[in-house]
Amino acid sequence: MRKTALAMLLVALVAAPLAGKAPPAQQTPPPQQAAPAQKPPTPPAADPQAAPVPQAPPLVPAVVPQAPAAAPTAGRVEIIEQILVKVNGEIITKTELENRQVAALRQRAQQMSDEELKKAIASITPDILVDAVDELLLLQRGKELGYKVTDEQFKRVLDNIRKENKLETDDQFNAALKQEGITIEQLRKNLEKQMVINQVQQVEVAGKVGISESEAQAYYDEHKDQFTTPASLTLRELLVAVKSDGKTVDVAADDAAKAKAEGLVLRARAGEPFAALVAEASDAPSKANGGLVGPLTATELDPGVRKLIEGLKPGQVTDVFRTGGGYALLQLDTSTPPVVKPFETARDDIAQKVYESKRTAEFGRYLARLRSQAIIEWKNEEMHKIWMARTSASAPPVKAPGL
Repeated sequence: MRKTALAMLLVALVAAPLAGKAPPAQQTPPPQQAAPAQKPPTPPAADPQAAPVPQAPPLVPAVVPQAPAAAPTAGRVEIIEQILVKVNGEIITKTELENRQVAALRQRAQQMSDEELKKAIASITPDILVDAVDELLLLQRGKELGYKVTDEQFKRVLDNIRKENKLETDDQFNAALKQEGITIEQLRKNLEKQMVINQVQQVEVAGKVGISESEAQAYYDEHKDQFTTPASLTLRELLVAVKSDGKTVDVAADDAAKAKAEGLVLRARAGEPFAALVAEASDAPSKANGGLVGPLTATELDPGVRKLIEGLKPGQVTDVFRTGGGYALLQLDTSTPPVVKPFETARDDIAQKVYESKRTAEFGRYLARLRSQAIIEWKNEEMHKIWMARTSASAPPVKAPGL
């Protein structure tokens, strides 16, 4: 099935919405963010019109229908749904958790054995469980602040989806929704949830993060490798192949190839253009472009090759060495030293990196406050233990979703 923008958006909404999506461009700090006391632009707290549309990552479609909460048996209604936790009176059920697990696994788009499936579920459940609780907390906070999605906002989102997917008629749009297994009501509910969550984060977290000049300078001084273009070089190779049947060694042919290669080294060192020697005698595929290989960084070079060219200056040639295909020699064609980007030039990149780091930390603290202020009643002790382990001080830092 073709992965349309509609399909990708639906997956992002149905799957765990607090999985730490990449931030939209309009919510990153401005170009001069490194200046003292500057902050990224924020919409007015009372204006839900500014709620950003969630950005969907390219995932495999995975829309999981909700299971019914009750089923009639023998003339009575038997409650079959299990409540895992109440968060300020609102519930998260076992079915909802399982649906999130299935959606997350489907995103991986791979077949698994039963054992692999068990391990995968165990690995994703802590984050999914924490995300489900945090989503409720953020939605509740959004309601407290009066954020909601108007009919006009929802219409604009639908218009964008239809435009991106070239769905010009209502019939085409409804067919696309049917193909993805979701109704227009479900789509609106999912969009409203994510847009309200994004608005809460933008106003309550991102809008309060500022970056000072001293912070930017300190980050630059401590992470200069991030703003450094590594040294690179280009080589020219020449290979004199030794024909072999793979079983025996033709000593005479081997000696002849070695002698030919050593003669070519002498000619190169006497001043003959290396590219001309490559065109005349090389058996390597690179012969077509004069034997050029690269540019390469030091880490991309084989350690043996790195040792061979160590100390060479551009234009100089290595001694002959044996390879799997015959005898070879290399010329150092060009060598470029590492280049460190100046602070002023790197200012925008620095501001972005510092901003992301501070925003992630601030969002973690914000969620911790919401959790501490909430009335969270666990009905499943196993899930409670998983949640506590994931949200403890030793757990990985929380990533800000949707910002």
